[in-house]
Amino acid sequence: MSWSEQAPSSAEVRAAVGPQSSEAVFLVLRRMRVPFIVLITIFSVSVLGLTLIPGSSEDGPWRLGFFEAFYFMSYTATTIGYGEIPQAYNDAQRLWVTLSIYLTVVGWAYAIGSLLSLAQSRPFKLAIAAQRFRRSVTRLREPFWLMAGHGQTGELLGTWLDDLGRRFVVVDSAEQAVDDLDLGSYVSDVPALVADARNPQVLVQAGLTHPSCAGVLALTDDDEANLAIAMAASVLRPDVPVIARSATPGITARMRQFGSPTVIDPFDRFGDHFAVALRSPATEQLANWLTRAPGAPLPTAHPAVEPGLWVIYGYGRFGREMTRDLRRQDLEVVVIDKDAGLPGDPDDPDGVEDVMVGDGTSHDVLDRAGIHRAVGFVAGTDNDTTNLSLVSAARRANPGLYVVARQNQPSNTDLFAALPIDLLLVPTAVVAQEALAHIGAPMLWQFLESSAHLGQDWSAALLARLVERCGEGSPELWHVTLDAVDAPAVVRRMGGHDVRLGDLLRDPLDRDQPLDAVCLMVEGGHGTQLAPPDDHPLHDDDRLLLAGRPAARRALETTMHVDASAAYCLSDEPAASSWLWRVLTREGQRS
Repeated sequence: MSWSEQAPSSAEVRAAVGPQSSEAVFLVLRRMRVPFIVLITIFSVSVLGLTLIPGSSEDGPWRLGFFEAFYFMSYTATTIGYGEIPQAYNDAQRLWVTLSIYLTVVGWAYAIGSLLSLAQSRPFKLAIAAQRFRRSVTRLREPFWLMAGHGQTGELLGTWLDDLGRRFVVVDSAEQAVDDLDLGSYVSDVPALVADARNPQVLVQAGLTHPSCAGVLALTDDDEANLAIAMAASVLRPDVPVIARSATPGITARMRQFGSPTVIDPFDRFGDHFAVALRSPATEQLANWLTRAPGAPLPTAHPAVEPGLWVIYGYGRFGREMTRDLRRQDLEVVVIDKDAGLPGDPDDPDGVEDVMVGDGTSHDVLDRAGIHRAVGFVAGTDNDTTNLSLVSAARRANPGLYVVARQNQPSNTDLFAALPIDLLLVPTAVVAQEALAHIGAPMLWQFLESSAHLGQDWSAALLARLVERCGEGSPELWHVTLDAVDAPAVVRRMGGHDVRLGDLLRDPLDRDQPLDAVCLMVEGGHGTQLAPPDDHPLHDDDRLLLAGRPAARRALETTMHVDASAAYCLSDEPAASSWLWRVLTREGQRS
């Protein structure tokens, strides 16, 4: 049997999930079955007794009918009390009514107590929350991202997405993580569900098969869980992008066997940034700035580092990555770790065998590692207190060191900011920045990979140009395609005129003023060019990656869609804006 025959279809998954929409009702019926039976039994016996006990009057004996007895017990058992009907009761009837009243009070107390206990139970709350969540997701009509995992990374990315006006849905197995959403200052309502996102049915409930689902974010702190989420998304919705977090090379390779997900390894990505920072600080500064949320301040440029010895403390995943990156640049590396006999890493066959065992805060250990002649130091353990102590000890031993440190908990930001650290790794921030860049501007990664090899001077010049046009807050990134959908007015203008990049980026109200935007890359049938000059010619179906202020983006939208604005910006000629005038002008040109 083929894989396509084995895999369940989206319709089959939805059919399996569908009945769960009534799980709260079934839970009430199941839990309240006995109280309802007790209450109905008491009510039925009370009504039957009233019909069997004869009354007495001047006209002789009489009996209540079932409807009269039912009506009387209805308003008596509910404490409304209209009186005796159809006439006054005798002592036997009143004795039975008294007994019935006490029985119904007990029955109502038992039923109401059971109902209140059910309402306070965790399963019932989860069922109600699940129903509310499914309704919220079903009603979404704008594109949204399905975020699996709302820990530190998800919270940071969610804040940035909300600032950009992007909707998202959250699934997390931790109740506290979902509760934190209510404390967040999000502008838009964020549907959230406490569930295990590894379950494909949960992903379907969260909107994976929803037409408006724009993509999946697997951001849990469990690489195996992220793998399961990426696999399920690629099978159920192969047309949507998947961005997954993974710090294990083996898991990363398995993820890429299912579709083409974007896998973010915070240690690998930081290692790439670190390698670029060593040879071209301006390039690393540019990449760091462009991958931040819009409005973030311009990061400080790091000083260039001379070749020499590097001392690394902590030979975990981060330490191994840093060791590999440094040795690829033919630099001398000494590795220190507190444990002897470190287990081998199957994903790192070229790992360091001669790890120095000792406490990195000890002066003797640092001296034996050569800290006094070192040019750089890496504090790379998974404990923030240890890393802070290592930075302080290394600085005391050699004040001129280039220090790289790992911060594991965002709550310790102030402590790390107080120390002289040149380059800081915050894994949650790295993943959030990378994911945000992929969501906001997919062309950015091609630009960053290409620009990493252009050198310090090129990056410094582009950075200065961006600051001049956009200020020191990180610009908004977007891309446009010069086609009939994104830029109909420009495409019509291209029919008989040459269109230059500098003319396109003019203010539609005053073409002598350039827009507060910079084109980072042009890609099309005529090739790809990074940071093209203003005289760069544009062609049909060219794709432009732009960075600028939001006002510049709105002004460019006007130029691309309004013929009069396009004619004014591209050729300084007023153009007919109405359909009738364009027809008359065209006929006049033909004659």
